[in-house]
Amino acid sequence: MARTAKTGRGGALTRKKAPKPASTKEPKTKPTAASVAAFIDAVENEQRRKDAKAVDKLMREITGEKPVMWGPSIIGYGAYMSPTGPWPIVGFSPRKANLVLYVMSGFAGEGALMAKLGKHKTGKSCLYLNKLADIDGAVLKEIVARSVAYMRKTYPE
Repeated sequence: MARTAKTGRGGALTRKKAPKPASTKEPKTKPTAASVAAFIDAVENEQRRKDAKAVDKLMREITGEKPVMWGPSIIGYGAYMSPTGPWPIVGFSPRKANLVLYVMSGFAGEGALMAKLGKHKTGKSCLYLNKLADIDGAVLKEIVARSVAYMRKTYPE
């Protein structure tokens, strides 16, 4: 592996990895023909299953899209072309630890909406919820709607 030398603090040499070449592999997460209804029905935790059905309904209403399984555990709505390939415009996954919503950040009013949402955590384009009862449903609907509008404006068909 190629490495480059770099002078760090106090003149000490540090090692920095050379950038990796762009990958030509296909993304592992891509649309499948698996049944969304069967996936949701197979969620073991009853509350998580009910919440998944409610999020599915919400995302269908906002996007006007039918859900598609992306890989074995992500339910996606619509698609856009990113530099790494196609991805859902918005989606979610009812995981064991929490309900994960995949919403793009950067839309207008994001900070204020997140502050009003209720109990949640965030990661890069991820919104982690324990259960829908912990958050304000109207605020979640606005977050998803603004994220979808932002994505459609940023990545027009």
